Amino acid sequence: MKLNDLQPSEGARQLRKRVGRGPGSDLGKTAGRGHKGQKSRTGGYTKVGFEGGQMPLQRRVPKRGFRSAVNAPAEVRLDGLNRLEGDVDLAALKAAGLVARDARRAKVIASGEVSKAVNLKGIGATAGAVKAIEAAGGSVSE
Repeated sequence: MKLNDLQPSEGARQLRKRVGRGPGSDLGKTAGRGHKGQKSRTGGYTKVGFEGGQMPLQRRVPKRGFRSAVNAPAEVRLDGLNRLEGDVDLAALKAAGLVARDARRAKVIASGEVSKAVNLKGIGATAGAVKAIEAAGGSVSE
């Protein structure tokens, strides 16, 4: 085999359709552009999102604020605290695998039951979670 003998396999390369070359080509006369109008002309161009002068959808829809998901606290269930004992901070939660390693904040939510006494330090908790932790003999301090 030589470099000048190489050829693509049969059917691998198709010829492009030649437009505007008569009625027998299926793309004669208007060449697949329809009849009249700006988009049928050479150089016919409209901006992306242009709606013919009507106020575009992107401008009609009201804009609201933005709340970054990066700063949202990682949620920890009450029954997840049963794996831990004593003082619990963000580093302890990361070590136990209860929150992601890149989490900046954590918050305990009242889901499940806690049976051990844990002392939360620097971790948020919902009102129901605080009651459950204190009922189990623990405490919450931020």
